[in-house]
Amino acid sequence: MHRLLFPLSLFAPTLLFVDLAAAEEVAVCRYCEGAHADHWRAAAAEDADGQTSGKYAPDRLVDVLWIKIDVTPDFEEQTLQASTTVTFTPISKPVGQLRLNAVRLRVAEVTASRKIAEYVSTDEDLTILFAEPIPVGQQASVTVRYTAEPKKGLYFRTEKMGYPAGDDHIWTQGETHEAPHWFPCVDYPNERSSTEVICRVKPDMTVLSNGRVVSESVDAATGLKAVHWVQEKPHVSYLVCLVAGYFEKLEKAHGDLRLRFFSQPSLAEHAANAFADTDQIMAFYEEEIGVKFPWDKYDQVTIRDFNSGGMENTTLTTLTHRTIFSGETENIYSSRGLDAHETAHQWFGDYVTCEDWANLWLNEGFATYYTHLYKGHRLGHDEMLYGLYRDAAGRILNRGDDTRPIVWRGYTDPWQQFDYRAYPKGSWVLHMLRSQLGKDVYRRAIKSYLQKHALTSVSTPDLLAELEDASGNSLDRFFDQWVYHGGAPRLKVSHKWLPKEKLAHVRVEQTQKVSDEVMMFHLPAVVRFHSAGETVDHAVEITGAAHDFYVPLEKKPDLVRFDPEYTILAKVDFAKPQAMFERQLELDNDVIGRVLAAEALGRKDNKKSVAALAGALNGDPFYGVRIAASKALAKLGTDGALAALRRSVAQDDARVRQQVVKDIARFYRPEMVDLLLSIAQEEPNPAVAAAAIRGLGKFAAEKVAPVVARGMTADSLRDEVPLAALRAAADLQDASLRDQVLETLRTRRIDFGARTYAGSLAAVAKLYKHADDRTPALDFLRNSLTDPGRRVRQAAVEALGELGDVRAVPLLSDLADGGNDRVGEAAKKAIDQINDQAVAAPKEVRELRTLVRELQKDQKRLERTVDELRAKSVAK
Repeated sequence: MHRLLFPLSLFAPTLLFVDLAAAEEVAVCRYCEGAHADHWRAAAAEDADGQTSGKYAPDRLVDVLWIKIDVTPDFEEQTLQASTTVTFTPISKPVGQLRLNAVRLRVAEVTASRKIAEYVSTDEDLTILFAEPIPVGQQASVTVRYTAEPKKGLYFRTEKMGYPAGDDHIWTQGETHEAPHWFPCVDYPNERSSTEVICRVKPDMTVLSNGRVVSESVDAATGLKAVHWVQEKPHVSYLVCLVAGYFEKLEKAHGDLRLRFFSQPSLAEHAANAFADTDQIMAFYEEEIGVKFPWDKYDQVTIRDFNSGGMENTTLTTLTHRTIFSGETENIYSSRGLDAHETAHQWFGDYVTCEDWANLWLNEGFATYYTHLYKGHRLGHDEMLYGLYRDAAGRILNRGDDTRPIVWRGYTDPWQQFDYRAYPKGSWVLHMLRSQLGKDVYRRAIKSYLQKHALTSVSTPDLLAELEDASGNSLDRFFDQWVYHGGAPRLKVSHKWLPKEKLAHVRVEQTQKVSDEVMMFHLPAVVRFHSAGETVDHAVEITGAAHDFYVPLEKKPDLVRFDPEYTILAKVDFAKPQAMFERQLELDNDVIGRVLAAEALGRKDNKKSVAALAGALNGDPFYGVRIAASKALAKLGTDGALAALRRSVAQDDARVRQQVVKDIARFYRPEMVDLLLSIAQEEPNPAVAAAAIRGLGKFAAEKVAPVVARGMTADSLRDEVPLAALRAAADLQDASLRDQVLETLRTRRIDFGARTYAGSLAAVAKLYKHADDRTPALDFLRNSLTDPGRRVRQAAVEALGELGDVRAVPLLSDLADGGNDRVGEAAKKAIDQINDQAVAAPKEVRELRTLVRELQKDQKRLERTVDELRAKSVAK
C-alpha cells in the first residue's frame, strides 16, 4: 500500500509512504508515517501477568477455499444488503464450530451445508456451532444473510454527502482489518481463498472487482444490474475489493494484458496524466522480476477522499483522486511513483503475501524498492540513487532513538508496522542485498522466491533461503543486523595523506550506541580516491568500532569518497577541506557525491562556498543537486546567498523553481515582500505561486493580507494556492482573515480533498487561539468531528487541542472513550494539551476538572456494569 509515504500510505492500504508533499510525487502509499510513532516505546503488549507478548499469525483451523459475496448497496441510505457464502475444509482436526470475523454485521440468517446447532453474532464476529464436527478434509459451506451500515471497510461517496454531482461511487478497503465490516471472513494474511463478488446497482453504473467478469445482466423485477466477478486464484481477504459507481474509462494494453484506468467524471479531463506510465511499468517489471504479471487483468480506479495513497487489491488498485494532476504544474507532480509502487505489489504483497504484520516489509519494502528501480530505468540511474538518498536522509536516518527492528512483534495495532521500517528501510535492505550479491544473482533469487511461494503467505526466512541458495553466501549476519535488529550505523570517516610513504590513511569509526537492540555492523565498503583525473577504488571490511586502512597511491588524492556507489544505509560524517567539497560538487558521474557536497558547503560561510553553490544551482544537469544547492544557500542565510537565489529564480525545471522560491521566503528581509508578491501574482504555475504565498505568511506588511485573501478564492485542479493561503493566514495571525478562513473551509471541503483539507484545520486553531471569542472556531471544528474522512476528524481533534478551549473537553472525552483508534488516541492527547494550556486557572480548579473527568469515566463504567447485571438478571 502506498501511504501517501504516505507517510508513501499515508503511502500506503498499502498504505507508500510517497509523501503527498514531496515535490515529484502525488502521494505515498499506506505508509502512514508513524501514526502511532509517539507511543511506540510503550507499544509492546502485556498480558495479565505483565509479560511482554508478541504478535504472531493465528492458527489456521480450516482452509478457506472460496468466498462468494452478493451485495446490494443503497447509495441514499449508505447501507447494504448482502449474503456471503464461505466454503472451507478442516485442516488437521475435526471442526465443531467456525468463527468468522464479522464487525457490526446485522445477521438475519445463517444456513449451512451441515446441520447447525446454534450461531452467535457479536459486534466483532460470528460463531457457528455445528450439530456434529466436520471431519478433516471434507468440504462444508455456510451462508450468512445480513445488512450493514458500515463505518469502515465499505465507503460511500455521494452528491448527498457533498461530492460532485455525477461522481457517486462506493469503494472498499481491506487492509489491515476492514474487510469484516462488509463481509464475514477469516481475516488474516495467512489465509487465502478464491472469491467471487456480485454487485447490484443502477444499470448506468460501473462495477469493478477482482479477477474477471463472468456475467452482467439487469433484473427486470428490481431494475438493478448484477455484475458478477470471479477471482479464481486465491488471495487474502484484505485484498478483496469492490468499486461501483459512475466513472470514465481509459484503456491501454501490455501485450495481451488489458490495462484500464477509471476516474470520476469530474476529473476525467486530466486522468490520462496519471495513467501515462502504467504500460511501461508493467513491461519493466516483467523483465526485471522475471515472472509474468500473474493475474487476469489490471485496473486502476481513483477514489474521492481515499484513506491513503493507494491500495494494491489483486487486479484492481484503488488510488487517491489527488493522483490526477494538470499540465499547468509542469513536472512538480507525477503519478509515476504511486503507479509503480502499487503495480509492484501485484507481485510483492498479492502473488506472495506476508504471513503476518511483523513481516510487512516483504510487501512494502519490495514495492518501495521496485519503484526506485523503475524510476532508474525510466529516468536514469541518478534518479534511482536520489530517491534512495531522500529516503535515507529524510525518513530513516533521522529517527533518533527508535531502535525497533524491521521484523517487530511488539506492536499493539498493525498500523504501527506501516512506517519507515517497512517502506524505505525495507527498500534499502533490498538495495544493499542487490548491490552486494550482484544484479544477476539477486534477480535469480527473487524469481525463485516468487515462483516457489506463488499464491502463498511468506515470512522473512523464505526470502533469506532463496538469496542464500542463489548466491552461496551465508546471509544470517546481514539479516540479523538489518532486519532483526534496529537502528543503522553511524560512521565517522577521516583521511590523511602520508607523503613520505605515499599512503592514504583512512579511518572509519562506528559511533552508534551498541545495545541489545542495535548491533555493531559488519559492512563491506569502498573508498574511492580521485587524483589528476584518475580514480582508484579500494574495498574494505568494517567489522568493529574503529578501523584504520592504508592505501598506496602514486599521487596525493585531490578528493576521497566513501561509498561512492551509494550502497550502504548509514549516517556518514566525513569531514574534508572545503576545496575537496568544491571538487566533489563537480563530479559528473557521482550524483550523491554532488548532493552531499552541496549540503556540506551550506555549512561553510564564505564567498567561495556561495560561488560554488550558485554555480551548481544554475548549471548542474540533475535537478536534485540544484535543489540541494538552493537549500544550502538558504541555510547560509547571508546577503551573498540571498543574492544568488534571487538571480536564480528563472529555473526551467519547475521543481527547482519552486524550491528557490521557498528558500527565498526563508530570508526575513522586508525587500523580499515585493519579490514574493510579484511571484504570487505573476507565476503561471500554481504550485510555484503557492510557494510564494506560503512564504508571505511571515511578513506582516499591509499589502500581504489582501493577496492572501485573494489566494483563498483561487481555483486550480489541486487547489495549491488556496491551501497555501490558508496556511499563510494562520502564520500572519491577522484577525481580519478569520472569517474568510472559516468560510473557505466551510465551502471548499470537497475541492480540497480530505488529506489536504485536514492539513488546513490547524489554521483555524492558530487564528482563533488568542481571540476574545473562540466560539466560531469551536463550532466549526465541532462540526468537522463528523466528517466522513477519518483524517479530517483526527485533524479536527488535534486543532481543538491547539485551540485550547475547555468547552471542547466533553466532546473530546466521548471520542477518547470510544476506542483506541487514531481519532481516539488524538482525543486523549488533545485533552492533555488543553489541560496543559489551562495553567492560568487556579490549581484547585485544575484539580477539580481532572476529578470531574475521572468521575465521568467511573460513571460510564458503572453504567455499563449495571446494564450487564440487569441483562443477566433478566436472562435468569
